[in-house]
Amino acid sequence: MLYGSVPAVNPGPPVPNTPSPLALTQGLIRCPSVTPAEGGALSLLADLLGAAGFSVERPVFSEPGTPDVENLYARIGTAGPCLLLAGHTDVVPPGDLAAWRHDPFGGVVEEGEVHGRGAVDMKGGIACLAAAILAFLAERGPDFGGSIAFLITGDEEGPAVNGTVKLLAWARQKGERFDHCILAEPTNPDRLGDMIKIGRRGSLTAALTVHGVQGHVAYPHRAENPIPGLIRLAGALLAAPLDAGTAHFDASNLEFTTVDVGNPASNVIPAEARAVFNIRFNDLWTPATLEAELRRRLDAAAGNAVRYTLAVQPTNAVAFLTQPDPFVDLVTAAIEAETGRRPALSTTGGTSDARFIKDACPVIEFGLVGQTMHQIDERAALADLDRLTAIFRRVLDAYFPGDAALQKRA
Repeated sequence: MLYGSVPAVNPGPPVPNTPSPLALTQGLIRCPSVTPAEGGALSLLADLLGAAGFSVERPVFSEPGTPDVENLYARIGTAGPCLLLAGHTDVVPPGDLAAWRHDPFGGVVEEGEVHGRGAVDMKGGIACLAAAILAFLAERGPDFGGSIAFLITGDEEGPAVNGTVKLLAWARQKGERFDHCILAEPTNPDRLGDMIKIGRRGSLTAALTVHGVQGHVAYPHRAENPIPGLIRLAGALLAAPLDAGTAHFDASNLEFTTVDVGNPASNVIPAEARAVFNIRFNDLWTPATLEAELRRRLDAAAGNAVRYTLAVQPTNAVAFLTQPDPFVDLVTAAIEAETGRRPALSTTGGTSDARFIKDACPVIEFGLVGQTMHQIDERAALADLDRLTAIFRRVLDAYFPGDAALQKRA
């Protein structure tokens, strides 16, 4: 058996001489790791994990036209199963510093919350993972019946080119294999325990251009106005739903995000009219099949009357689903045992690095409450940090069952 049921016993008090999730969260917040800067965050984790017995490596990846990005990979144990814990220490810029109640890189505690950029997305989640692991190892020792790996990038909030996707390829070349992954993204909309992400929708962006002939508005027979054609084609794309959704996904959704003619003159028929749209699509589609459907609708609407081009941007955000299984049940049970709430299994929201991890092993996402992520005065409740750490500890005890350890807890 690779993993057991969640222990009925309480995880118990913090293990002495292990850092608290608050202290780790504050330490990470105080590292100004705005993408692509490492800011000291990976160094903090490397020192912490190295002292606990992990082998730690920090590969840097490059790509023309993008900044170099430092990443972290750490592992303890060689036996299976291997539980992968993933996340990112890079954060979005803080914005207007004067608008913050506290220094966004200060980690100040006020009224039961720790403030700072990344408190929720996702330094707090990484801190809870680390705190749970360190307490687990302090009690169980290095021979806990498997392996634990950390995969931390500094490129999730940026282009996502030199981060997780390359780090996974690098690990695969080294022979690293993983059985399951927890990605500590802030998945809960309102309260800790609300939601686990078991998949994500894909994302596809395209630019539609309708071509006309420029001319004077007083002589329309000498021109060809592209605007009616754009309206006609846009209507064809929106006329019928792409699908009705699936058991785990909402219906795919197409949204126009900009329409532009760029015509400063009111007496000139423009030569072109452009629109950009984005589709968040479910697992009924791939980027290729979705593009084919778009072109089918556009060709049918255009006929011989509208000349257009469609430029579809390359995408690495494809829809995926981690099928509910014993691992999902294990994490669900740990959350319910700690919070009293049974989390919804969701595929909503934007993209995350889970879209890369899913090619290496089944992945679920669970972390803090995401209400303030990317906002001014981003903050996390101290009680949630403690509770999330306890949830992760329950997961570890269930994933790596040990009779002696469980008897000791009882």
